[in-house]
Amino acid sequence: MQNTDLLAIANTYGCPVYVYDAHKIESQYKRLTSAFKNVNSLKINYAVKALSNISVLKFLKELGSGIDTVSIQEVKLGLTAGYDPKDIIYTPNGVALDEIEKVAKLGVQINIDNLSILEQFGTNHPEIPVCIRINPHVMAGGNTNISVGHIDSKFGISIHQIPHILRIVENTGMTINGIHMHTGSDILDIDVFLYASEILFETAHNFKDLKFMDFGSGFKVPYNEGDIETDIEEFGERLSLRFKEFCSKYGKEVTLAFEPGKFLVSEAGYFLTTVNAIKQTTSTVFAQVDSGFNHLIRPMLYGSQHTIVNLSNPEGKERFYSVVGYICETDTFANNRRIKEITEGDILAFKNAGAYCYMMASNYNSRYRPAEILWYNNKAHLIRERENFDDLIKHQIIVDL
Repeated sequence: MQNTDLLAIANTYGCPVYVYDAHKIESQYKRLTSAFKNVNSLKINYAVKALSNISVLKFLKELGSGIDTVSIQEVKLGLTAGYDPKDIIYTPNGVALDEIEKVAKLGVQINIDNLSILEQFGTNHPEIPVCIRINPHVMAGGNTNISVGHIDSKFGISIHQIPHILRIVENTGMTINGIHMHTGSDILDIDVFLYASEILFETAHNFKDLKFMDFGSGFKVPYNEGDIETDIEEFGERLSLRFKEFCSKYGKEVTLAFEPGKFLVSEAGYFLTTVNAIKQTTSTVFAQVDSGFNHLIRPMLYGSQHTIVNLSNPEGKERFYSVVGYICETDTFANNRRIKEITEGDILAFKNAGAYCYMMASNYNSRYRPAEILWYNNKAHLIRERENFDDLIKHQIIVDL
């Protein structure tokens, strides 16, 4: 997308607004599948939690993707988008057995990461094959907030508890048809990922009926110009070779699966805001925009860095600004960032706003959640309307006291 396209969308649909470039999503999907072209059976299951708009899901379905879901609601979104149940994997954490059983009735692949739930489900439904999520006890990713495969993580069944899994399988007569891990997000070191993969390969030999192995995702994408990212091509070459060796030793072909979210949609997203005011203090120049952590919480929650560009003055002189929101809390998007000179009314674009951005939006301060736009074939498609006051009070019940 060009800056002029983004400006046109801001002028047509107003700000704040999320914009997703479908062509970038497609190029990332093809980049990943190309990296593993030497694997006999590959399955990409897009992680719905990253961006769950139904139009985005339908677009990914057309590319050939399955989906990875973490709630019954995400499963239903996938079904609404037209996915076949066999192309949906359900990987919850901390949910009740009741929800898992409801999802199982929908015919999707179940993935369980809890010994107690595994035993209960296997006892009640030994005829339904399930996948198990393993915790490899590997610290990977940017920080403890987004690393989920370490020993203190709530996710997965410890590799040291494999004997317990085998006992449950024997006692219930259930079938394990898949094995899964996800070590975290923003994984840059390929060797760390390959090390965790070796643990999964070793574990897999305990189960003789595997149809697939799911290696999660967490590939790092660039957030700034010149930023480093996961070398997905090298990773694909190295893991593909090792995976083929495993299949040969295992005695049959199994499917290699991934569940990318951020990798597919992060760079495709832009968040557009309008500058409400410029505020000069004794130490700082604030650019105050018509948004806050109610729309984009990642910088405050994770300390994430989103490149911010001034679409209205792309050739201006750079100055230092702290970009902040209009929420009655500290909601700083960027501290002392070099940005082309900003004036009131300018449109700022936050890059890498495709993953875990709109999905974490809220109505804090009773603000409306923004609209969403999908850019496809040089045309802007409205895929979610901006909320209004009726939406804000829709589920409230006013009682006379």
